[in-house]
Amino acid sequence: MNQYVIVTESTADLTQELVERYDLAVIPMRFCVGDTEFVNYPDNRELAPKDFYNMLREGKTSTTSAVNMADFEEFFTPILESGKDILYLGFSSALSSTYGTSLIAAESLREKFPERKIITVDTKCASMGEGLIVCKAAKLRSRGMSIQEVAAWVENNRENTIQWFTVDDLMHLYRGGRVSAISAHMGTALGIKPLLHVDDEGYLKAMQKVRGRKKSLDALCDVIGEKKTDMTAEMVFISHADCAEDAEYLANLIAEKYSPDEICIGDIGPVVGSHTGPGGLAMFFFGKDR
Repeated sequence: MNQYVIVTESTADLTQELVERYDLAVIPMRFCVGDTEFVNYPDNRELAPKDFYNMLREGKTSTTSAVNMADFEEFFTPILESGKDILYLGFSSALSSTYGTSLIAAESLREKFPERKIITVDTKCASMGEGLIVCKAAKLRSRGMSIQEVAAWVENNRENTIQWFTVDDLMHLYRGGRVSAISAHMGTALGIKPLLHVDDEGYLKAMQKVRGRKKSLDALCDVIGEKKTDMTAEMVFISHADCAEDAEYLANLIAEKYSPDEICIGDIGPVVGSHTGPGGLAMFFFGKDR
């Protein structure tokens, strides 16, 4: 069985520790704050998350761009030249054009490297939900599963990756076109903290409206009870947009109620965080359905 590299992009919001632990390859993505362009690496070498969210709090705007054809070819080519195959697990195609571009890049590179396998899969996930499925794929690889077997597992189980989140400021979702102006202004005035999730097709969908931040975190924890019965051998990922104390509060709740095998906390990076704004908090685990 030929060796293969599992590739994702920085929208997976994987920590550097997870990237190294699971031997993953991450395509860095670009974003702009004002007129300054940055590249988002897992080690945050160009801009720390806290500094990024402080910029947003100061009123600066951030724009993002998808991975383009040249980016994919530049990243994939050295891997293929080394004699390894590629399993690319991409950001939800419902939220970005990145995955669609990966298909075109893969087809082009197959002509140049006909002896290599390049398999691309739409995870239909975002942030550390994408990261969770990528880490699971790496675990399966370490157990000896082939590239085709791991790709099939992802396709068959991506709808079982539960992805729920809440935001502290509805105006960022409004600016990103996720909620209406009326809903954003009314919700902000009333202290509404919506619970949203990524549905089976990879789109954002509002699920509940809760008044108050603490109640929204408690409600997130309750979702696990509804979607999962036994978590003793499972991982839970939590990502946050510069609200580490809230992430720790949620992690402690989950640990006390459900005792998962591991809880990993990471940052919502600037690419996803450009749309959630400061105070976004997300939770990811494998369950019955989304």
